[in-house]
Amino acid sequence: MAFRARGWRPPPPPLLLLLLWVTGQAAPVAGLGLDTELQIERRFVPDECPRTVRSGDFVRYHYVGTFPDGQKFDSSYDRDSTFNVFVGKGQLIAGMDQALVGMCVNERRFVKIPPKLAYGSEGVSGVIPPDSVLHFDVLLMDIWNSEDQVQVHTYFTPPSCPRTIQVSDFVRYHYNGTFLDGTLFDSSHNRMKTYDTYVGIGWLIPGMDKGLLGMCVGEKRIITIPPFLAYGEEGDGKDIPGQASLVFDVALLDLHNPKDGISIENKVVPENCERHSQSGDFLRYHYNGTLLDGTFFDSSYSRNRTFDTYIGQGYVIAGMDEGLLGVCIGEKRRIVVPPHLGYGEEGRGNIPGSAVLVFDIHVIDFHNPSDSISITSHYKPPDCSVLSKKGDYLKYHYNASLLDGTLLDSTWNLGKTYNIVLGSGQVVLGMDMGLREMCVGEKRTVIIPPHLGYGEAGVDGEVPGSAVLVFDIELLELVAGLPEGYMFIWNGEVSPNLFEEIDKDGNGEVLLEEFSEYIHAQVASGKGKLAPGFDAEMIVKNMFTNQDRNGDGKVMAEEFKLKDQEAKHDEL
Repeated sequence: MAFRARGWRPPPPPLLLLLLWVTGQAAPVAGLGLDTELQIERRFVPDECPRTVRSGDFVRYHYVGTFPDGQKFDSSYDRDSTFNVFVGKGQLIAGMDQALVGMCVNERRFVKIPPKLAYGSEGVSGVIPPDSVLHFDVLLMDIWNSEDQVQVHTYFTPPSCPRTIQVSDFVRYHYNGTFLDGTLFDSSHNRMKTYDTYVGIGWLIPGMDKGLLGMCVGEKRIITIPPFLAYGEEGDGKDIPGQASLVFDVALLDLHNPKDGISIENKVVPENCERHSQSGDFLRYHYNGTLLDGTFFDSSYSRNRTFDTYIGQGYVIAGMDEGLLGVCIGEKRRIVVPPHLGYGEEGRGNIPGSAVLVFDIHVIDFHNPSDSISITSHYKPPDCSVLSKKGDYLKYHYNASLLDGTLLDSTWNLGKTYNIVLGSGQVVLGMDMGLREMCVGEKRTVIIPPHLGYGEAGVDGEVPGSAVLVFDIELLELVAGLPEGYMFIWNGEVSPNLFEEIDKDGNGEVLLEEFSEYIHAQVASGKGKLAPGFDAEMIVKNMFTNQDRNGDGKVMAEEFKLKDQEAKHDEL
């Protein structure tokens, strides 16, 4: 509840007060017959009694007043309001002043008051006959003293308490609000919503402002507040009567100050950290998200997928944008984000408004869109003069992993090499770049950013989207390719009677079978060379199709031409 005084309408005056006004004496108390002494019967005594009524205390109690024959003359229950009065200050008849002393809250007493301690021989005209013994059935509801202060009893303290409530802090807490007799008047638990407020700036009743100071997140305490530090003589006009002591059972869930920035706690920092994240980098990281009291609200682990984002560009909440700067790959850190750098007063989804957020993150990888590949050579053989180039046919082994060491694939595990023609688009662009200028026997590590790898989409079930890839490579074999643009070359002088040599039957036309047989014979004899790494039959068929200019399935002498290039490098 808001804990500030609300509109109030005074209740009708109790009969006991009317009697007091009429007689000039204190309100009546019960007695029996001709008994001459005060008699007290304790009909119920609570198990716990932290304090008892003393002279000078203010009490609130219910009562039923009867004569010895059982006839009722007054009852606070009929007015639906307790009788509120100071004890031992002459505001009550003498017998009641004595009978209340030593009572506990929730104690029930049956009191018999003789006339000499009640209204004596005069009585109260029309209400209490002269020399009446009065009976009172009394239930004590509340007790306080003007010298009381706020009482705090902490019954649970969390193992760790890095911070306590100070003046001007903003807090989120749950509470049950009761009177001293245990009657519930309000509960944030029933509304399933925390009470959110600033402390020490007048948003709360003074006793609550004081009682919350020094609390830790996770702490549970009972705060007992006398009415002059709560809602005073008037109450709140609705649920809380005047002069009521209040008991709040409080559990602190959250705490921050509007001046707070984020806080960072490094959990694991890799020994080798060659690079720290900067604004504009793209990160992939796992996280668990909780509130300050440990309540879980989200996790990338539960989705089995990293959270991928640019940092420093407003793609995430401001606190995370800041907290993710300067991290290393493999680092684990805790980022605590105050609500003004998180989801603010409104919250989002299952994140309540004004909530402090705690993110435990694990950085899997990051890169920058301007990154190129990175090559680190670990071994080169003594003779490393022949280097790979575009068009060469390569056979190599590799281990492929993510930056965090997760293995994706390995040709060693498969027991066979990976074979490609360099520059032909058979591998991702970053791998094509990483295999160039490499000699047989060399071992190197190639790191490929996602825009030169498998991009945002990745490979379903194999490579995560936007993942940086690490390839550990060993080149085992290199077959020199042909000059760019050629799929077949002559290794010697080209015969001036080439068409006639191909046209073995001399009918002036060459069919695909004749053409193919001739080309393969030249390759077998070493006079010609097909581009390595490609389907030989497909190359020959394409060569034939290029010569069959009219597409009739045969090549005539007038169609047959050579491609002019350097000496010894003419292609059909």
